[in-house]
Amino acid sequence: MSRSATASILSFNGGYVDTMGFVALSGLFTAHVTGNFVTLGATLSEGTGGALAKLLALPVFCLTVFLGHGFNYWLEGRKYPPVPVFLSLKFTLFVLAAALALSLPRESAGSGGELLLGMVLVVAMALQNGLHRTHLSDQPPTTLLTGTTTQIMLDLSDLVFGGEAKGKAVGARLFKLVRALVLFAGGCAVAALLFRLSHRLCFLVPPITVATAFLIHSFGGETDQSKNQKEKA
Repeated sequence: MSRSATASILSFNGGYVDTMGFVALSGLFTAHVTGNFVTLGATLSEGTGGALAKLLALPVFCLTVFLGHGFNYWLEGRKYPPVPVFLSLKFTLFVLAAALALSLPRESAGSGGELLLGMVLVVAMALQNGLHRTHLSDQPPTTLLTGTTTQIMLDLSDLVFGGEAKGKAVGARLFKLVRALVLFAGGCAVAALLFRLSHRLCFLVPPITVATAFLIHSFGGETDQSKNQKEKA
């Protein structure tokens, strides 16, 4: 139960942070980094700001995933529980991002401070992507939802055309996929609304979200170690 709840909260966080970054940081995608190539082209053609952040997002994201996975090996080799550690790192990064956002002047588009803020968010969301792939892979993705949406449509098609046996097989998975999609979309909507209402105060939400995920994962059910032992058995 705690794994499902943790993934659900991170799905909300994925939608929230990607939308928050896009509306607050000149169209920067913090988790959907390939989208930055599209917005980079638009930025260059229209002469708007944020080009350097969009250019740096992919290499920063890739390097974070690479080093994060190496750190995961280090943690496992020393019997440290990786998920709480990575959630703690994400919390620290989001606190730093909030502090940076609130300290920047309102008119700071394209500044060095905004660039640093954007890269902090990219690192945080890279860690979330790596965390999901490594330790929550039995749950739907918490960031990019193209594959999730495709699978939902395939499962719905199985329910309609695949017969009773096929329908029963996809029922539980379909519920998890739809839940992830709804929570991600909810995060997008909440981020856009809070940015409109409070501008950079919206950066205070991700630390709270990740802290909640940390508490649920730590105190809400079976640990990763016990789950791995069950799978091996």
